[in-house]
Amino acid sequence: MEQHEIDEILDRPYSRELLARDLTRLAYVAEDGTPRNVPIAFTWNGSEIVMCTAKNAPKLRSLRRRPEVALTVDTEVHPPKILLVRGRAELDVVDGIPEEYLQMNGSYEMTPEQRVEWEAEVRSLYDGMVRIVVTPTWVKLIDFETTLPTAVEELVRRRAERQHA
Repeated sequence: MEQHEIDEILDRPYSRELLARDLTRLAYVAEDGTPRNVPIAFTWNGSEIVMCTAKNAPKLRSLRRRPEVALTVDTEVHPPKILLVRGRAELDVVDGIPEEYLQMNGSYEMTPEQRVEWEAEVRSLYDGMVRIVVTPTWVKLIDFETTLPTAVEELVRRRAERQHA
């Protein structure tokens, strides 16, 4: 997929709305060769999806071996809005708490007091984290208005052909 195509899809209003959400589902291949799909908080910085995890997270060994990942960001309403992203995970070990981690957890509903307590707990627990950075190499927005899943698009096309035959 060409970069200009990726940029055009990611700039659509529904894509921007989805990229402002808190949670994605990260799919990767585990060390034993089986698939994994885990929910993880993320932030979009305009060109990359950034997720943060503990330095001892089991998924890191898998991502170092096979960095290809797929992400899904979606809504829980009908019709759903779904953003599918593929790319390679780049791992960046950092000391302390990455600013992205604090940002990505900023929209959870917390009182100011809860936020202060949460941040103090995070800072006392982690001496560092790993930023999982994914630059999209393929994207698809499914909004059920202008775009559909590929298989459904094919069924719609076949139905139209039958009706015009």
